[in-house]
Amino acid sequence: MKHRIGIRYEDKYLMEKRVALVPEHVKQLVEKGIEIQLVPSEKRIYKDTEYQAVGAKLTVEPLDVDVILGVKEMPLNYFQHYKTYIFFSHIVKGQSYNMPLLRNMMENKINLIDYERIVDEKGRRLIFFGRFAGLAGTINALWSLGQRMKIKGMETPFLKIKQTHHYHSLEEAKAVLSEVGQQIKAMGLPEALNPLVIGITGYGNVSKGAQEILNLLPVQEITPAELLQLRQQENLPDNVIYKVVFKEEHLAVPKEKGHTFDLQEYYQHPERFEGAFEQYLPHLNVLMNCMYWDDRYPRIVTKDFLEDAWKRDGIPLEVIGDVTCDPDGSVEITHQGTAIEDPVFVYDPVQRKSSMGFEGDGILVMAVDILPSELPRESSQTFSDALMKFIPDLLAADFNVSFEELRIPTPLKRALILHHGNLTPDYQYLKQYI
Repeated sequence: MKHRIGIRYEDKYLMEKRVALVPEHVKQLVEKGIEIQLVPSEKRIYKDTEYQAVGAKLTVEPLDVDVILGVKEMPLNYFQHYKTYIFFSHIVKGQSYNMPLLRNMMENKINLIDYERIVDEKGRRLIFFGRFAGLAGTINALWSLGQRMKIKGMETPFLKIKQTHHYHSLEEAKAVLSEVGQQIKAMGLPEALNPLVIGITGYGNVSKGAQEILNLLPVQEITPAELLQLRQQENLPDNVIYKVVFKEEHLAVPKEKGHTFDLQEYYQHPERFEGAFEQYLPHLNVLMNCMYWDDRYPRIVTKDFLEDAWKRDGIPLEVIGDVTCDPDGSVEITHQGTAIEDPVFVYDPVQRKSSMGFEGDGILVMAVDILPSELPRESSQTFSDALMKFIPDLLAADFNVSFEELRIPTPLKRALILHHGNLTPDYQYLKQYI
């Protein structure tokens, strides 16, 4: 049985404060005789002294352990032969920027478990930060809307909102959002922002987090069909924010005329479908992109559409909160994720150029790549709660046997991308990207 776990220093992002295991869970493991080694970090949301107090050992790299836990990608040449690493590797879509990382892990013959692929039999993730990405992303998007409108000479209640990481807790942020909601309900919004419509793509954990924040405001939910008629109505109240949730059937339509949308066909044969979402963009002020996407599926926002719209009369879309944050992905103008310390850019649809900050012609995009780290304490606690359920079985596993003989819980085995450096059966498809 393995008795040593290492917690590494997160070095991909300057403001990455999350951790996979919180001190209270480290204490439980130490009391069971498991050694926890921790690489010191001044930026981690939990202090080194908090871990030392519960029995963790501070140590420097390389960690002398069997299992190493991280959050984001680990650097090239970090890996030790045959050890087990667990982190978000961002390789399962064949992401080109991480193929050197995959090759390096294979060369070092490691075992790689990816949190993203720890799912149940229905494909639902069991260990995730998604809700917190939706929470932080929506707070940031509303903050961005306030700042963007101020640049345009319009004062709104959203100016009371700060970027998420400036709040000490989620509760503090929610209290401010509730105040903003009360102000909107009592005083209304500027005429130029009425009706204010916020669209959300997806209905999973990220979307639920986004809606949790929006529901602190005076929100009325309408359907995508109702959205298309909304701006034709007169005398709409100015103290209501309209929320629209978009599902797959609103994102794409079958290419074959007369063919009805079928969800399973969309999942299994996305090449048979074409994008249909852009019909809704002229009716939105804010778009929260909270869905799963890979390059088999149609984009929802394209450069061509935005250029055409801007050359005509423009559209009311002010802010895109791209929580999905796929480079050149579902929102084509998101070329890369942004940092917490430099979170937004303005995209000029005519010039097809971006400039960091709130100023410029076009659409503001908030695309922070590590949104849950803006709520580091709460997101780490929830993540650690879920991960702890798997730690005993993980430590009891014998990774020296063949993949077929390996006895670990099915969700962990589904998430085992590399075994001794070899792609496991479900991930053979990655060979085409290497």
